[in-house]
Amino acid sequence: MSTKIVLANEGVFPITKDINGAALSQLPATAIPVAGTIQGEGKLAGVPSLFIRFSSCNLRCIWQLPDGSYSRCDTPYASFDTQQVVHTTVKEVIQLVKKNLGSIRHVVITGGEPLMQKDALAELACGLKNELNVHLTIETNGSMFNKDVAENIDLFSISPKLANSEPNPEKLKALGLNPSGPLSYHAQRRYNSKALQSYINLCNESDKEMQLKFVVGKPEDEQEIINDFLNQLNGWKPSDIMLMPLGANEEELKQTTPLTLEMAIRNGWRFTPRVHIDIFGCKPGV
Repeated sequence: MSTKIVLANEGVFPITKDINGAALSQLPATAIPVAGTIQGEGKLAGVPSLFIRFSSCNLRCIWQLPDGSYSRCDTPYASFDTQQVVHTTVKEVIQLVKKNLGSIRHVVITGGEPLMQKDALAELACGLKNELNVHLTIETNGSMFNKDVAENIDLFSISPKLANSEPNPEKLKALGLNPSGPLSYHAQRRYNSKALQSYINLCNESDKEMQLKFVVGKPEDEQEIINDFLNQLNGWKPSDIMLMPLGANEEELKQTTPLTLEMAIRNGWRFTPRVHIDIFGCKPGV
């Protein structure tokens, strides 16, 4: 029996065929009549990819922009609001990927936080690798590490969350959100140096790759990255450190891109754009 898995409402995307290979009646959100999109961030930006979006997250990110406004997680339906989900099985997900893969050789597992479903994730990664021989990227906040999952991943795209992501009462009130429940635990969960070091060690001991991708929205983020993260970790390379401007849409990115670019250049780190937002805007499924 295949393990059950819960995906966000996008599920596997963008696709043009159902699990049996029959054409879907509508174009995917990209409006392109072929399955797949491009990876929009990090070392593989621009590479044709299929995405699998897991539901649920252990964090509840809300950032403050330079103008004082707030920007919460750009996929709230996979973290804050998880009512619209897809209940399926690992076997069905692999079959759906297979029917839509075409010439694409890269599959990105994202969320939410995929490691919240570590058993299903480990089975899925193993199946995708063994049955379809695809390159696998996992997008994770780096607060959890699991050896069984890591075994079949090629690129760990790790986005550790800075203090600016914490959902304090002022942010929650401004966005009309309740400060009780899981929101109050974000600060304690967002940073796990042991898990981050495990990813770095694994990549240094194998042919796997990683990137530490920090979302930047304030000047003080620079010293936090250096003092609280990089100075506490061993074995990383400057080429593994990526800075990405905070923002879920073009207007928000205009506020943070110059700051992020300057910070990356000053430290010899890498700047990563958000290509999918440039092309498609902030809509899901692209």
